[in-house]
Amino acid sequence: MKLVHTLEDLRATLRPFNAPALVPTMGNLHSGHLDLVRAAKPLGDVTVTSIFVNRLQFAPHEDFDTYPRTLQADCDKLAAEGCDVVFAPAEKELYPEPQGFKIQPPTELADILEGHFRPGFFTGVCTVVMKLFLCALTEAKGPRFAVFGQKDYQQQMVIRNMVRQFALPVQIVSVPTQRAADGLALSSRNGYLSESERTEAVQLSLALRALGRDALAAADGLARHLPALEERAMKDLAARGWKPDYLTVRRRADLQTPQAGDPLVVLGAARLGTTRLIDNFEI
Repeated sequence: MKLVHTLEDLRATLRPFNAPALVPTMGNLHSGHLDLVRAAKPLGDVTVTSIFVNRLQFAPHEDFDTYPRTLQADCDKLAAEGCDVVFAPAEKELYPEPQGFKIQPPTELADILEGHFRPGFFTGVCTVVMKLFLCALTEAKGPRFAVFGQKDYQQQMVIRNMVRQFALPVQIVSVPTQRAADGLALSSRNGYLSESERTEAVQLSLALRALGRDALAAADGLARHLPALEERAMKDLAARGWKPDYLTVRRRADLQTPQAGDPLVVLGAARLGTTRLIDNFEI
């Protein structure tokens, strides 16, 4: 496995290959990330994992400065999985000057749910993903792949739409969320949880599953009953000491309010102590 820090070295390393598969990450890797690498390996002829904590997607009050940087441990894990190249640029390498040009996703998708509670988040995500695509994939002579996890459901939808609207020659590959034995979605931020919080954390997943069952039971009355079902789910989680941002049922196609018969996804975000967790289930 080769570790590179500059764009020049990355492109020189990838030039002999035809079909790169990129796994964008912010590091502090867990087994869910390694699942993405395992999914990427058979897709092309070189597997690239990027490790970059992207300042543009953090609000001023969020954990950019304290987000764990664990490059050596990450590289050890990636080498064990057979990753070929790790691209770990310094901030000045990826943003050599203030990033005045940014990708602004459409408000109907980017300003709801996560985007409502984290204004500007998807602008930061789209900008860095576009830049990583340009860094790692533009010189490929064959198919180009980028692998993302389903845990960040809305983020993946935003990126898919960006790729489609810009006609980028990149195939987005989705990998199911990996979970702990009790059902908690794996996340780098799970490491912030205390022992008691970790035991409690699975309640978000359980609340979303219960909301999904209630939504399916509503059948043709879904549109009429959904607001009350969502409000009850929020109140039940709050009664356990959580601070929910949203627990909601949306249409899979565009994350808008569903009607009876629409394929559905249940999504939620809530803070437990100082840690904000997200999860989702297609139903």
